[in-house]
Amino acid sequence: QVQLVESGGGLVQPGGSLRLSCAASGSIFSIHSVGWYRQAPGKERELVAGISDGGRTNYAGSVEGRFTISRDNAKNTVYLQMNSLKPEDTAVYSCNAQITTTIRGPLRSYWGQGTHVTVSS
Repeated sequence: QVQLVESGGGLVQPGGSLRLSCAASGSIFSIHSVGWYRQAPGKERELVAGISDGGRTNYAGSVEGRFTISRDNAKNTVYLQMNSLKPEDTAVYSCNAQITTTIRGPLRSYWGQGTHVTVSS
Protein backbone atom coordinates (compact mmCIF):
# COMPACT_ATOMS: atom_id res chain seq x y z
CA GLN A 1 0.00 0.00 0.00
CA VAL A 2 1.26 3.45 -0.94
CA GLN A 3 0.41 6.74 0.71
CA LEU A 4 1.17 10.29 -0.33
CA VAL A 5 1.02 12.96 2.35
CA GLU A 6 1.24 16.67 1.58
CA SER A 7 2.26 19.25 4.14
CA GLY A 8 3.39 22.84 4.35
CA GLY A 9 0.23 24.70 3.42
CA GLY A 10 -1.17 27.60 5.37
CA LEU A 11 -1.98 31.29 5.34
CA VAL A 12 0.57 33.67 3.88
CA GLN A 13 0.56 37.31 2.87
CA PRO A 14 0.92 38.34 -0.76
CA GLY A 15 4.56 38.31 -1.71
CA GLY A 16 5.36 35.63 0.84
CA SER A 17 6.70 32.12 0.43
CA LEU A 18 5.72 28.59 1.33
CA ARG A 19 7.33 25.23 0.75
CA LEU A 20 5.04 22.26 0.22
CA SER A 21 6.18 18.68 0.70
CA CYS A 22 4.77 15.49 -0.77
CA ALA A 23 6.08 12.44 1.05
CA ALA A 24 5.48 8.94 -0.27
CA SER A 25 5.52 5.89 1.97
CA GLY A 26 4.66 2.22 1.82
CA SER A 27 5.63 -0.54 -0.58
CA ILE A 28 7.48 1.58 -3.12
CA PHE A 29 9.87 0.19 -5.69
CA SER A 30 10.27 3.31 -7.79
CA ILE A 31 8.70 6.77 -8.05
CA HIS A 32 8.53 8.03 -11.59
CA SER A 33 6.98 11.37 -12.51
CA VAL A 34 5.36 13.54 -9.87
CA GLY A 35 3.09 16.50 -10.32
CA TRP A 36 1.73 19.23 -8.11
CA TYR A 37 -1.85 20.22 -8.90
CA ARG A 38 -4.14 22.85 -7.47
CA GLN A 39 -7.84 23.47 -7.41
CA ALA A 40 -9.33 26.80 -6.44
CA PRO A 41 -12.99 27.10 -5.41
CA GLY A 42 -15.23 26.93 -8.45
CA LYS A 43 -12.36 26.15 -10.80
CA GLU A 44 -10.98 23.08 -12.54
CA ARG A 45 -7.94 21.33 -11.14
CA GLU A 46 -4.79 22.40 -12.95
CA LEU A 47 -1.24 21.14 -13.16
CA VAL A 48 1.10 23.58 -11.47
CA ALA A 49 4.45 21.83 -11.84
CA GLY A 50 5.83 18.43 -12.72
CA ILE A 51 9.10 16.61 -12.36
CA SER A 52 10.24 13.46 -14.13
CA ASP A 53 12.24 10.64 -12.57
CA GLY A 54 15.23 12.14 -14.34
CA GLY A 55 14.67 15.54 -12.79
CA ARG A 56 13.22 17.30 -15.83
CA THR A 57 10.72 19.94 -14.76
CA ASN A 58 7.78 21.77 -16.31
CA TYR A 59 5.61 24.59 -15.01
CA ALA A 60 2.30 26.27 -15.69
CA GLY A 61 2.82 29.67 -17.22
CA SER A 62 1.14 31.37 -14.28
CA VAL A 63 3.81 30.13 -11.83
CA GLU A 64 6.91 30.06 -14.05
CA GLY A 65 9.74 31.90 -12.34
CA ARG A 66 7.99 31.91 -8.96
CA PHE A 67 7.59 28.21 -8.13
CA THR A 68 10.28 25.53 -8.10
CA ILE A 69 9.65 21.80 -7.97
CA SER A 70 12.38 19.46 -6.74
CA ARG A 71 12.73 15.92 -5.47
CA ASP A 72 14.78 14.04 -2.90
CA ASN A 73 14.75 10.44 -4.04
CA ALA A 74 16.42 9.21 -0.85
CA LYS A 75 13.48 10.55 1.13
CA ASN A 76 10.78 9.72 -1.43
CA THR A 77 9.73 13.35 -1.20
CA VAL A 78 8.92 16.03 -3.74
CA TYR A 79 8.88 19.70 -2.84
CA LEU A 80 7.19 22.78 -4.25
CA GLN A 81 8.89 26.03 -3.29
CA MET A 82 6.44 28.85 -3.85
CA ASN A 83 7.74 32.42 -3.83
CA SER A 84 6.13 35.78 -4.58
CA LEU A 85 2.74 34.31 -3.80
CA LYS A 86 -0.37 36.05 -5.09
CA PRO A 87 -3.99 35.88 -3.96
CA GLU A 88 -4.80 33.95 -7.13
CA ASP A 89 -2.49 31.16 -5.93
CA THR A 90 -5.05 30.37 -3.23
CA ALA A 91 -6.16 26.76 -3.70
CA VAL A 92 -5.94 23.21 -2.42
CA TYR A 93 -2.63 21.80 -3.60
CA SER A 94 -2.33 18.06 -4.20
CA CYS A 95 0.45 15.87 -5.44
CA ASN A 96 0.16 12.98 -7.84
CA ALA A 97 2.85 10.36 -8.31
CA GLN A 98 3.34 7.56 -10.79
CA ILE A 99 4.70 4.67 -8.74
CA THR A 100 5.67 1.04 -9.24
CA THR A 101 5.53 -1.19 -6.19
CA THR A 102 7.53 -4.13 -7.59
CA ILE A 103 10.34 -4.51 -10.10
CA ARG A 104 7.93 -5.68 -12.82
CA GLY A 105 4.84 -4.04 -11.42
CA PRO A 106 2.59 -1.75 -13.42
CA LEU A 107 2.82 1.99 -13.10
CA ARG A 108 0.00 3.24 -10.88
CA SER A 109 -1.22 6.74 -10.10
CA TYR A 110 -1.52 7.87 -6.49
CA TRP A 111 -2.93 11.07 -5.02
CA GLY A 112 -2.42 12.78 -1.71
CA GLN A 113 -5.21 14.31 0.33
CA GLY A 114 -4.22 17.91 -0.42
CA THR A 115 -3.05 20.88 1.59
CA HIS A 116 -4.69 24.29 1.70
CA VAL A 117 -2.82 27.40 0.64
CA THR A 118 -4.40 30.79 1.30
CA VAL A 119 -2.72 33.97 0.13
CA SER A 120 -4.34 36.97 1.73
CA SER A 121 -3.51 40.14 3.60
